[in-house]
Amino acid sequence: MTTTSPESAAAAAGETNDPIHIRRLELSDHERGFVALLSQLSTCPDLTASEFATRFAELAAQGDDHVILVAEDTSAPERRILATGCLFVERKFLRGGGKAGHVEDVVVDAAARGRGLGLRIVRRLVEIARDAGCYKVILDCTPELRAYYAKCGFVEKGVQMAVYF
Repeated sequence: MTTTSPESAAAAAGETNDPIHIRRLELSDHERGFVALLSQLSTCPDLTASEFATRFAELAAQGDDHVILVAEDTSAPERRILATGCLFVERKFLRGGGKAGHVEDVVVDAAARGRGLGLRIVRRLVEIARDAGCYKVILDCTPELRAYYAKCGFVEKGVQMAVYF
């Protein structure tokens, strides 16, 4: 399912001078610093171009159930990726076969923080989840980021627990 937000419609019509383009991840983003950006969030060893291509194909095969957005600086010669975030759509038996959206892996390059890029990515992911028919969108964050995600429209609910391997 393809969505057109007011932001993307304005960009398509040439109505914006914003050099930051929010779009889906592309295979060429391996060369634009995507993996290095993720390493600012968590442990993320570099992937070879072949390893990246394999994982990209696996995720692309999930279609609109796994959406990775990036913020690309189109004014820079190398068109670096400045921010990213992911939406995973979980198909459930609950709520009559409903869907829940999970926002993951949101990170903005340290040098680009404070420009609203993360907010733009998260809002677009929420919009995609709504358009996909999700009845809720959830995410996990550190206590320090509660206020940030509240600004994105999220409210605190429940307790996160995890088992790591």
